[in-house]
Order: sequence, then structure tokens, then C-alpha cells
Amino acid sequence: MRAVRYHGTGDVRLEEIPASVLRPGAVRIAPAWTGICGTDLHLFQDGPFPPAPTAGAPHPLSGETLPVVLGHEFSGVVLELGEGVDGLTVGESVVVEPLLVCDRCTSCLEGRYNGCDSMGFVGISGGGGGLAEQVVVDRRWVHPVGDLPLDEAALIEPLAVAVHGVRRSGAVAGDVAVIGGAGPIGLLVAAVLRGLGVTTVVTEVSAARKETALRTGVADVVLDPTQDDVPARVAALTDGRGADVAFVCAGVQPVLDTMLESVRARGVVQVVAEFVGRPTVDLSRVVLRELDVRGAIGYAHDHPTAIALAREGKVDLGAFVSARIDAADIVEQGFRVLVEQRDTVVKVLVRL
Repeated sequence: MRAVRYHGTGDVRLEEIPASVLRPGAVRIAPAWTGICGTDLHLFQDGPFPPAPTAGAPHPLSGETLPVVLGHEFSGVVLELGEGVDGLTVGESVVVEPLLVCDRCTSCLEGRYNGCDSMGFVGISGGGGGLAEQVVVDRRWVHPVGDLPLDEAALIEPLAVAVHGVRRSGAVAGDVAVIGGAGPIGLLVAAVLRGLGVTTVVTEVSAARKETALRTGVADVVLDPTQDDVPARVAALTDGRGADVAFVCAGVQPVLDTMLESVRARGVVQVVAEFVGRPTVDLSRVVLRELDVRGAIGYAHDHPTAIALAREGKVDLGAFVSARIDAADIVEQGFRVLVEQRDTVVKVLVRL
């Protein structure tokens, strides 16, 4: 079968590989659309980093070394059911919660499997991926999406990231939230918040992303931190109180600093973005304002909520699709565009 595989820095190839064997308790899926994620982009630009394996060091759960099939944000259609699988039918539209977990560590045993000590991702760590003609995934990770269009369904995975981050924050209807960064995750966090009845203030420097935040209706207010005093503007919008919750959706120091300064006393600063380096945190402000700084990684039990939000029309996933391309063009029209024009693109979808 054809598959797009990652070999290392700047090296992504469309190749012929053997199809995976269908095992008991698993499902064979024909991927339809796959999104290129920020993690994929980092791998392409910077080389392998955990949870991706290297050519010499396999991932502890998949046992695979490079090259690996790419694609962890994907939708598809059920082709075949393994022995013992129920609750699905051949031809059904589905998405995959693309996790590899040990089921032995404390986090897994407590149901917080997104904190697995050895966690990996299908499409990054081995175990196949969405950028292939077929992929075999354990039944527990396969979620039906009903009549949701398959191109929109490919965004359920990043939407689940947003759902999880919002849940961790404790945001409720009537709150005011400030979202630092209007990349794909920031926009989806804002969309989930709007669906809850939260007033959203989005901060972003890119003109194209600011326009997207307004055009899609996920932002009540858009501020540019290079032109606006964000903490002062948020204070003015909240009668001097500050935001109830702030979301760090871009992994850069200025966004973290601004979110800490924009939230009210005893407010929540929810970190959703991953940082390449080690940011500094103004702990004096955290202590004196009694702030809660919380982390969020991936998702756990959040896909059903994400699917419901999309199917009920509370989040319009189609509004965030910037381009649809063929796998043969993934480097030039996918990765290169995202590297060179990333501020003008939200989500690129790929099909074989």
C-alpha cells in the first residue's frame, strides 16, 4: 500500500509498504483526510524528538524505529473488523484517538491515560498512521462520527485537544477568557469556549489569523499585542477585574507573560501549548495573585464531546480548513507552505 513516511529532518517520502495485519480486537480503516499538525511540522524542521522514535532507538510501546508512517489527525471509513469487535459496521465513518499507552502505569490505571509514562501517538511513534491507504487500530480508540463530513472530521483530534484544555481550565458560561495565540489550537479553544457561553478575547500578531478569528466568529474581541496593551485592554473590558481564565496557546515567552498579567486574582492560567525551551514563570505574581497555573496534554475521554460539538453545529470545523492537497504534494504544498506561510494558513488536509 502507499504511505507517507517520515525518515528524519526534512525527509518525508510517499512509498510502497506492506499493509498491516488485522489483529483480534482491532479495526482496519481506510483514512480519508489527514491534517498536518504543528508536531509534524516540528519533526520535519527540527528532526525526531519524543514521542517520535529515532533510527536507532525504538519507541517503547510500538517497538518501531524510523521511518514511521505520519498522520495522527485523521478521519476514515471502516474496512474490516477484527475478531471480537462490536459496536461498529463496515463502511461507517470514524475518527481515531491516536494514542499508544501502556495500561500499566499509575496514570493509565487511574483512567488518565493521556499522562501515560510511555505515551506515544499513532502517526508519530509508530503503529501506522493516517497518511496511508490503510491503518489498523485497536477498537477502543475508534469513534463513529455519523454524518459529519470526513474532511471536517479530520479536525476532531485537535478539537479534542481544545476540549480537554477548556475542561482543565474550569471555564464556565459567563466567564471572560483571553486566548494567547490564534493558531489552530487557539482558534479551536476559542470556539469551544464560545460554545459554552464564555466571552473570548483573542490575542494574535498575524493579520491573517486575526481575520480568521473574527471571520469564524470564535472571538468577541481581537487584540494585537504589538499594538495593544493587552492586560490594560482586558482590564477595561472587565471593569478592572481581569479575565477569569487565560489560555497559553502559543509556546513563546511573551504569550505566557501576557496571560499571567491579564488574568484576575485567583484566576486560572491554562497552558495548552508546548514549549521548545524552558520558559520562565513570574512566581511572585502567581503567589501574590493566588493564580492557578495548569497544564494540559492531549485528551482523555474527550473525543465524544468534540464529536458532539461538531455534529450539533456548535463548532464549525470546515471554517478552519485552509487547503486540501494530495499526498504526492505533501512536501511542497503542505510542509513548505506551513513553514514559509504559516501565519496565513490554519489547517492543511491531505489525502492519498
